[in-house]
Amino acid sequence: MSSSDTITGGNVAIAIVSVITVGIVIIVVALLIYKCCKLRMSRKYDLSPEPPPAPPQPPANLQHDHGAALTTSTLDVVKNRPVRFSSSQLQEMTSNYAERLGAGGFGVVYRGELRGSGLPVAVKVLGSGMGKRAEEQFMAEIGTIGRTSHVNLVRLYGFCFDADLKALVYECMPNGSLERYLFVDGGQDQQLGFDELYRIAVGTAKAIRYLHDECARRIIHYDIKPGNVLLDEGFEPKVADFGLARLCDREKTHLTMTGGGRGTPGYAAPELWMPVPVTHKCDVYSYGMLLFEILGGRRNYMQELDSQEQWYPRWVWQRMERGETEAVVARARAQGGAGRRKKAERMCAVALWCVQYRPEERPSMSSVVQMLEADDHVAAPTVSPFAHLEQSSLHSLASSSSSKTATDATTLELDSKPNSDIYVIV
Repeated sequence: MSSSDTITGGNVAIAIVSVITVGIVIIVVALLIYKCCKLRMSRKYDLSPEPPPAPPQPPANLQHDHGAALTTSTLDVVKNRPVRFSSSQLQEMTSNYAERLGAGGFGVVYRGELRGSGLPVAVKVLGSGMGKRAEEQFMAEIGTIGRTSHVNLVRLYGFCFDADLKALVYECMPNGSLERYLFVDGGQDQQLGFDELYRIAVGTAKAIRYLHDECARRIIHYDIKPGNVLLDEGFEPKVADFGLARLCDREKTHLTMTGGGRGTPGYAAPELWMPVPVTHKCDVYSYGMLLFEILGGRRNYMQELDSQEQWYPRWVWQRMERGETEAVVARARAQGGAGRRKKAERMCAVALWCVQYRPEERPSMSSVVQMLEADDHVAAPTVSPFAHLEQSSLHSLASSSSSKTATDATTLELDSKPNSDIYVIV
């Protein structure tokens, strides 16, 4: 072997070692660069590994420390998140349902208190019809109700969906419902003045406007009435029971006469008693009937009164048609200045527009709010919203024309009185 061959072999070996060394260095540098980049990314975007899952906890109704559970729930309530309570928690919250606040079509309401915070609540125990609703549907509707947020809506604090109990937990309104102040027997101490009633009317209209136009999904109340307008410590109105129509079986919670049978007789729109599609304008009609009762300080239908005054909405229309607004203003206790008088007249006109027979002729709640708060004069309808009732009465008279004279006289006397059956069932 010559010396040149030895040199050549050595060069090859050196070249191979060099290549391997350079390759290792490149790999090490690449790994270091990768580690550095990963570290920077984790610091920048907070990609730190998640902690291991916590061990499962026993259900709330099996925990020994109910106070701790309720304290946590109180924090969720403060954060405006509906809380899920167990039946045992509600039993403790209400002191075993000791104080009953009232009852309605959807269930019974009890006074309660969140332990740890002393926050007063109203617990509405829903009727047995809830059993047919799947939990997913219930939770979806609770989510919709829980996302509502308006100063004139009662706030939902939480709910219970146990096998033996379905309930909703609301904020408690210390002054109860508007009904107890409108229909006062005797003393004047519980009556509200015109200015307070006007503010309540506007606030209620704004709550319904929010449900119709400002929610992500339109909510139709179906049951606007004085009993569902609650009053806080400052007598500010808050509408209750919104969204419950989709949670409960309506046909089991309200009197059914014809058609769909939803709502409360005397406040329900005519289409609610017919097998026809219903729109949000049914709430407008109910609000109009509520507005009449706010104006009159009485129930719309009172059989014990003279025939002309038995049904207050028609009495208002007749006074307005004749231009006798003084009588309406006096009944509303709106004397004491031109401003009150104009408000009372405006409320009358708005109420008459709201109770139009055809839903498409009723204003939206946005328009209602604008009319109530406007300084301009609001013209009343030129056609009676109760013309269909008069036609029904004439038809009844014509169909009985072949009867005896005595029978005719009796029929005339009965048909001249707008009884509850006539104006509820159309």
